Amino acid sequence: MHHHYNGLKTAVLFAAIIGLLLAVGGTIAAATGNAIFIWVFALIGVGTTAYGYWNSDKLAIRAMHASPVTEAQQPAMHRIVRELSTAAGKPMPRLYVSPTDAPNAFATGRNPEHAAVCCTEGILRLLDERELRGVLGHELMHVYNRDILTSSVAAAVAGVISAVGQFLAFTSIFGGGSDEERPNPLAMIAMALLAPFAAMVIQLAISRTREYDADEDGARLTGDPLALASALRKLELGTQRAPLPPTPQLQNASHLMIANPFRAQDLSRLFATHPPMADRIARLEAAAHQQSR
Repeated sequence: MHHHYNGLKTAVLFAAIIGLLLAVGGTIAAATGNAIFIWVFALIGVGTTAYGYWNSDKLAIRAMHASPVTEAQQPAMHRIVRELSTAAGKPMPRLYVSPTDAPNAFATGRNPEHAAVCCTEGILRLLDERELRGVLGHELMHVYNRDILTSSVAAAVAGVISAVGQFLAFTSIFGGGSDEERPNPLAMIAMALLAPFAAMVIQLAISRTREYDADEDGARLTGDPLALASALRKLELGTQRAPLPPTPQLQNASHLMIANPFRAQDLSRLFATHPPMADRIARLEAAAHQQSR
């Protein structure tokens, strides 16, 4: 399925965020003369993310108050996912439905053998079966491309950078040492503020490129790019009519969803975890045109 150099793109993005971590770490080492705090923050960040990675399916499903559904309860959803997972030669994930009117769907789990796909009641009402097939193909490719692993590693490094940035700000204000030994406190505060921002931007780049790739691979799996394009067009309107409340639990799960679940407000689009719907739809329509030639 994968043919768009995802490994190379991810490696470049990871190199950028790790390079940023090293730059922040060098600043702290110069400020304190002791690198022990870097390792403390690293262990905290990696430990927290490891817990989230191994329990990602439970955390996201709990945030959406979702419940497992049987084939008798959701026959179309079960049939579509069984057909697509068989076509991909992969295990069938567990299926859940969230009792919310906000139309959305997401996949989670640490690998294809421990995965779950969840649809909201809103999306099941909004889409016809062909469009739902397009959405489920997209979500299955997130699982089969192991995007959860990618986003978890990115979140781990970004979390370390944010924690180190907070320590750097603390050190710039309360750090000891003589004036000759300490770096410029204004430079340290600037680094403390800019490093987490830069980490967030790189993390968004990883998330956005994965959405484009899941769109493309999902459309190849279903053989129907226009079905997903039609679904995305409906979801763009549907999520604005019935947005989710931006609670911390839902914010932590929002990057998993096929559409941004929150109401777009001014500059917030610049920091959204999803690429613009218009761009995604245009790419799918171009793929359909190429397919028909």
